[in-house]
Amino acid sequence: MPSLGADMESAVLVEWLKAAGDAVKRGDIIAVVETDKGAIEIEIFEDGEITDILVEEGKRVPVGAPLATILVEGEAAVEAAVPETTVEKADATPPVQPGPVLKPQSVDEGSPERASPAARQFAKEQGIDLAAVQGSGPDGAIRLADLQEAGIQPPTRGIDPEAMRHAIATAMSRSKREIPHYYLNHRMDVSAAQFWLDDYNADRSPPERILFGALLVKAVATAVHEFPEFNGVYEADGFIPSKTVNAGVAITIRGGGLVAPAIQNADALSLSELMTQMRDLVGRVRRGSFRASELTSSTITVNSLGDRGVEGVFPIIYPPQVAIIGFGKVSRRPWVIEDEVLPRPVLHMTLAADHRASDGHRGGLFLNAIADQIASPEAL
Repeated sequence: MPSLGADMESAVLVEWLKAAGDAVKRGDIIAVVETDKGAIEIEIFEDGEITDILVEEGKRVPVGAPLATILVEGEAAVEAAVPETTVEKADATPPVQPGPVLKPQSVDEGSPERASPAARQFAKEQGIDLAAVQGSGPDGAIRLADLQEAGIQPPTRGIDPEAMRHAIATAMSRSKREIPHYYLNHRMDVSAAQFWLDDYNADRSPPERILFGALLVKAVATAVHEFPEFNGVYEADGFIPSKTVNAGVAITIRGGGLVAPAIQNADALSLSELMTQMRDLVGRVRRGSFRASELTSSTITVNSLGDRGVEGVFPIIYPPQVAIIGFGKVSRRPWVIEDEVLPRPVLHMTLAADHRASDGHRGGLFLNAIADQIASPEAL
């Protein structure tokens, strides 16, 4: 069970999407777990074959506990065992004693549908014809979420707003307690960026248009190349700079709370590619569905609250990261241009950074570098 945030201690294994005997490759989604942040897809990072499923659906599993055994090429099979007190029922009853290794059956050969064990069990109980359901899992496999999309109500699997609020408070309390924050803010004229966006979007349909938020994320991801002390994590051994720029994007969740899943290698994406990924992230997060790697790989976070009407935001760093950029709304303000005062669209941005990894001098240069990127959107 991976750690999916600084505040996570355990999660409920809701659904297996692969079974014992299935071949897997890096990037495959193999299971869905339920945390305070909602349903999270667990990815695999090895090529091989699942030999044993160690935890059955519906069990609560602590971070670090084994979920399955994978045999990679060149390895010899070993006897799998479930450590004592590894799992417990999701309703917090006492831990179950270790039992036999679980080996869910794969879909029968010749079956007209593929489905996860949880989806097949629910369909059997409810008399649902899975052949009429479109699957979104591996190789088109039907998942519990697909039954909900089709108007069928599987077992409730949603976000508990109170639990999420508690999880956020725990993480932010830790951040303010352990991280020596410093804050800087900067205002800039964004006329050039708005003109460029208006021109770019003029002849494009809504799905093809780029929103201002995508430009902000790309500007941060590009500018941080010159300032590696803001891109990475602070662990027990000190600051570890990241070789990639994985930009966390703060997204509000319906019903309350927020998450900041990562867009991998955001600096290497074009603005249109970045916009596509942001739309996908927002859609999945609002449905309460995202992937484990998206929650654990952010190296710097962007929090934009301009669409909420606030002029500025002073965010709190999400550990173990060392920096977060906040953006407010664009407001028309008087601006001095060559000794003349003119109305201009002005953006307020803020840097919250970890003083163990950087200082205000470098932070100021970093904010100005971001402003330079925003002022030249055609170069992004």
